[in-house]
Amino acid sequence: MKAATLRTYISVHTWVGLIAGFGLFIAFYAGAVTLFHEELHAWETPLPQVASAPQDPQQLIDAVLQAHPKAKEGFFLRLPSAFEPGMMLEFDERHFRLDAGGKLEEFEERSQLVDFIYRLHYTAGLPRGWGIYVLGVVCVLYGVALASGVIIYAPTFFKDLFALRIGKNIKRMWQDAHNAIGMLSLPFHLMYAWSSAVLALGLVLLAPFQYLVFDGKLLQLVGPDINAAAPVKAAGVAAPLAPAAQLLAEVRRAVPGIEVSTLSYRHAGDANAQVQAYGHVQQQSVADMGAVVLNASSGQVQRVMMPENFTPGTRFLRSLQALHFGSFGELAVRWVYFILGIAGAFLFYSGNLLWIEARRKRQKLVQPRSGRLMAQATLGVCLGCVAGVSAVFVLNKLGPAAQLPLWEERGYYAVFFACVLWAFARPPARAAHELLVLCSVLTLAVPLAHWWRTGLNPLLALLQGDPIVAGVAAIALLFAVAYWKMARAVLHRGRHGDPHSVWSLRPPASAQQTMQQAA
Repeated sequence: MKAATLRTYISVHTWVGLIAGFGLFIAFYAGAVTLFHEELHAWETPLPQVASAPQDPQQLIDAVLQAHPKAKEGFFLRLPSAFEPGMMLEFDERHFRLDAGGKLEEFEERSQLVDFIYRLHYTAGLPRGWGIYVLGVVCVLYGVALASGVIIYAPTFFKDLFALRIGKNIKRMWQDAHNAIGMLSLPFHLMYAWSSAVLALGLVLLAPFQYLVFDGKLLQLVGPDINAAAPVKAAGVAAPLAPAAQLLAEVRRAVPGIEVSTLSYRHAGDANAQVQAYGHVQQQSVADMGAVVLNASSGQVQRVMMPENFTPGTRFLRSLQALHFGSFGELAVRWVYFILGIAGAFLFYSGNLLWIEARRKRQKLVQPRSGRLMAQATLGVCLGCVAGVSAVFVLNKLGPAAQLPLWEERGYYAVFFACVLWAFARPPARAAHELLVLCSVLTLAVPLAHWWRTGLNPLLALLQGDPIVAGVAAIALLFAVAYWKMARAVLHRGRHGDPHSVWSLRPPASAQQTMQQAA
């Protein structure tokens, strides 16, 4: 490859990576956490010690429709599961359940920890209405960065793949780590760049074809591939709902072995009332989600969606979702995704550090302002995200129960922006050390806050057969130790490392004496 062409690819890789890196760090770090969505939901809202008696779902439906007739237009019924033993009905962002005496009560979800962190994953903390589209564009840039990085690294692929040269050449060490992680996890990153762009920008990408090619009919053509059923129109004829137990029996008869998790009702009480049942099917396939559509009044099955009878479009979409969320292959696959997700966050963090090292002036004590600003921005955004996520976990246990979702969300943003301001107010080396210490302390506080709130220490939880509490505590402890060691390494480099760096803490006079002695 010509030198000029190589420099062009390096420039593209560098600037696209820098632009997309901040959003991708947040998306990968938060996404790695939400891989264990159901387990963390059980952690954020501990399960009741005494199992409640099974409840009739139809009793809850009838109670809600009687008290709130507007719910007939559409509502969701969440059935009990291993991680959520309670049954809940939701409509218009309101939640209802039956108390121990069978009386209807409206309630606010105690916590939205996992849902909030998942929102961080697909918006990077931006407003939900447009943040997902911004991150979709970021994922397109992510794909460009991957392609250009492979082209740059290809000539030395076999020679440098497993090289990690630790020594005085800090740039070379970061370069080796960045290249090794990027190449070894390349299939994972290609899948994520592709699936994220499709899931975030799919409808936007279809818009030109919808209006310019298919005369506004494209969504009608692909609708059956995307949704289990098209929106149904009310007949205007009253008809009672079939009992939920009967509908569930029809679903299980149509799809033996399905584990129904959600029932979605439309136009309840009408002759054209529709219910869509969704659940997991135990099959050896990437996409394991099945759906059955029924008439909610007669119980007649209208459509069955199973992995073996998916259309090509449905198979593509559901498989892409399963690959993106790691919802196949049980727990082992999610742990692999978790490790790759954290490694991906490191990839973007190390990319920014490489840019800073590449622009370091070797023989000048005063470094370029661009390097200092990039160091401060990288520390503020990346470590602010880490500290903010840990703060959300801590506030889940220490915040006031009446306003917990508000405290969790505001707590994240307060910590995040405080870290950004701190990073720009302090020298980069000082800020790096102090923010890493903060990350370590907040992460260590996660199991301690749970222990204080519930009175259940992690070891006792493990002995009682609760691996979730013990697992969260073990991961928090591991990460807290890692952040602490990183903080000490940053401080050591600042005091004893090369003075020609934005990461140096050595005063100019001391650094000048060292240079004269070396000469």
